[in-house]
Amino acid sequence: MNHGDIPGFMPAMAMPYRVKDPAVVQELQPGDQIAAEIMFGKNPSDYWLEDVRITRQSPRPSTPAVVPKMVLPGERVPDAALINQDAARFTSRISPEGLARHLHLHALSHARFLPRLSSQFAQIHNELKKNPEDYAKTHLLTISFDPKYDTPLVLRKYGLAYLDGDASGFSHWDFATTNPKDLRRLAEAFGLRYEGENDQISHAMDIVLIAPNGTVAQLLVTNWTWTELMASMQNAAHVTAAARKK
Repeated sequence: MNHGDIPGFMPAMAMPYRVKDPAVVQELQPGDQIAAEIMFGKNPSDYWLEDVRITRQSPRPSTPAVVPKMVLPGERVPDAALINQDAARFTSRISPEGLARHLHLHALSHARFLPRLSSQFAQIHNELKKNPEDYAKTHLLTISFDPKYDTPLVLRKYGLAYLDGDASGFSHWDFATTNPKDLRRLAEAFGLRYEGENDQISHAMDIVLIAPNGTVAQLLVTNWTWTELMASMQNAAHVTAAARKK
């Protein structure tokens, strides 16, 4: 959702919001303009919309839009050509099997609007580093929505800011970009929407957990916490290790 300045909260930007009543979302269509109240929980990162009302309705399509088929848990992750912060080429099915991976798509050039995403991943990275076994079995992957701007040099500079300047952290956390065609395929496969408008990129904050065998283990939406993300990675890695011993 694109919104104007919210004094004391955040400047004008594009970002997702949660609502506690699913029926509200079902009534909305892309392009609708709304007014709502922002509510806050005890945690500063816990906020949602209430009293949502449409102030200007967008034209409704005469025929239903075609919805791409999403990849579901248990299905293989689509292959896509990626290039990381070191200009190394690899694919979305990275690595040898044996790593549980969280894939996170977002636009680095607009990272000032979404510090939560990278900050949460940084916390996970730092905590896993304390346990060499878990660290070796997991991997973080951030894919940019803005390949035109986010070159390997930009990716590296951005990544180092969240790795406390320690380049060795790139062995556990890749910052990557891809071509527009593969980016669109990945986004559609995971049900992620991203649209450029007024020099902003609007997209969801969903996270995809990829199991060590290259299949989707779990899809996590906006109301996750970094501790839940980390626990899901550890569980995926340990379950796979246990299965291999049988």
